[in-house]
Amino acid sequence: MFDFVHQHKKLLQVFLALIILPFALWGVSSYDKAGNSADVVATVSGLKITQQELENSLRQQQDRMRQQLGSNYDAAMFDTPEMKHAVLDNLISQRLLVERARAARLVVPDEQVAQVVAGIGAFQDDGKFDKKRYEAVLANQGMTPLTFEARVRDELIGQQMQDAYAQNGFAANSVADTVIRLNEQQRAVHVSTISFQPFMSQAKVEDAELKKYYEQNQSEFQVQEQAKVEYAKFSADDLLSKIEVSKEDVRKYYEEHQNDFGTPEQRRAAHILISVSATATQAEQDAAEAKAEQLLQEVRQNPAKFAELARKNSQDPGSAANGGDLGFFGRGMMVKPFDDAVFALKIGEISGLVKSDFGYHIIRLVAVKPSRALPFDEAREGIFNKLRQQKAADMFAEMAEKFSNTVYEQSDSLKPAADQVGAKIERSGWLVKGTPEGGLWTAKMLQTIFNDEVVKNKRNTAAIEVAPNVLVAARILEYKPASVRPFNEVQESIRQTLLRQQALELAVKQGRAMLEQLQGGGKPTLSWGAVQNITRAKHGSLDIGLVRQIFQANTAKLPQFVGAAQPQNGFVLVRIDDVKEGEAVTDAKTARYAQQLRQLTGEELAHAYLADARQQATIKVNLPEAAPKN
Repeated sequence: MFDFVHQHKKLLQVFLALIILPFALWGVSSYDKAGNSADVVATVSGLKITQQELENSLRQQQDRMRQQLGSNYDAAMFDTPEMKHAVLDNLISQRLLVERARAARLVVPDEQVAQVVAGIGAFQDDGKFDKKRYEAVLANQGMTPLTFEARVRDELIGQQMQDAYAQNGFAANSVADTVIRLNEQQRAVHVSTISFQPFMSQAKVEDAELKKYYEQNQSEFQVQEQAKVEYAKFSADDLLSKIEVSKEDVRKYYEEHQNDFGTPEQRRAAHILISVSATATQAEQDAAEAKAEQLLQEVRQNPAKFAELARKNSQDPGSAANGGDLGFFGRGMMVKPFDDAVFALKIGEISGLVKSDFGYHIIRLVAVKPSRALPFDEAREGIFNKLRQQKAADMFAEMAEKFSNTVYEQSDSLKPAADQVGAKIERSGWLVKGTPEGGLWTAKMLQTIFNDEVVKNKRNTAAIEVAPNVLVAARILEYKPASVRPFNEVQESIRQTLLRQQALELAVKQGRAMLEQLQGGGKPTLSWGAVQNITRAKHGSLDIGLVRQIFQANTAKLPQFVGAAQPQNGFVLVRIDDVKEGEAVTDAKTARYAQQLRQLTGEELAHAYLADARQQATIKVNLPEAAPKN
């Protein structure tokens, strides 16, 4: 549902996932006007954003993405000017929202601040807020609880200001119906491709053209700097063999962390949902409640028909076909009203109407899996490995600074630093500047290797963290400066490029001629593929520009023909044979689409508000090549 809107937002959503700062962390610095101007990376109407604040925000993003992506995490994504500029731009937006919220005299109660602070994992021990840990973590960051809580309060009121717009979008049901019709309309098409391949034999390239192309496109044949290095890698994993964990330590950990070694109670429930948006009109909500109440009476009169009634009436597409069955789930996995109702029921009992943001639920508890404690013998190996990892990480933290210092202080050799931590000195193959290979050779590591000081003076690189608890230092053994590949090495690839260009031009010329014939009523000989039923959202391999033409074509008289050049292939012709309207629109579908449209218009309201705030503010940015978005 609604795919055609979401497909255009996908890249934006990924980008926002990278740059939006974690909520209620210490990324926002104090808003006074003191401080060294050399450390200021931006000002927003005179209020400073410091280099330290930017670095904190970048580090928090790295930690967050590392947790989310696991082994797929690549630190190189944060080693770019674009990412620094994006995070700084988001800090500017936060600052603007906070100042606007203050001007509007928005307030956040102490209880809400306390709830947010208590929910931050860094301040918890065994899942519970620990005041001593809270104070220690803040002290390590050079902050007091009073300062931190003031910043949390500011972030919360900034969020209030944004939500005031984002949660108040509007979309009429008539608009939703139109969007549904456009989204679900299908067009039956056949495709014929005029490939460039048959035209390759007609293409001809003179030697002079090869030389001319080479001289005019030198950047294509640029070979970046290359180097072979020797390196020392020091990681927490290297220390595991030196770590000892006693049986007593394992037993003690098990006894002190009982909550970690149990399976919580799970419940299996079924439900009937009559959906209605939280922002629906009172009349819509009343109608949904009345329908739900009627179903509740039917269920209570004949509980055995619960599954049948769910299949016929429930508006939850994920469970209706299964008689409303949701399977087993633990406490806290559902929205709170639903969760509270399920865990208050007895097996076989049916709830009254339960209202949530999704609508009205009728819930039946099917089964209960009681909680179970994991025996020590089953938990022992996991605890042993965890304690080894923890001790190795602690030892690594102690030794990492010594390793880094030795690499720097004795910069003419890696051996002293490697010997200090028991690391091997190894050799790499050819590394290319600006071409990360993954693993040890991240963008940041390569940037450090090809630093002038390292290249010219044959010094050790700094010790770089290429992964969590993994440091690498290197020094250059062999070096090749940047160069341009000689003409005789690349002339054949240039020939193929120019031949392909000519063949593509010939294919496009023929394709356009055939399209003109088809649109004029002619019937050129073509091989049409099998019929494809496409929508604006689901169009297989067809280019989005071509799909746009297909749905803009006048279908009063069929067939219709459209076409477009395809830079990688040739020319694609499309014959439109039929238009099929989607299924009848139901009230539930209209409500779902309208809710998503309201969300989108709310987001646009928030963006427009922030854009206006930017225009009225005086924003100065001190990062290279960075500029505020106005």
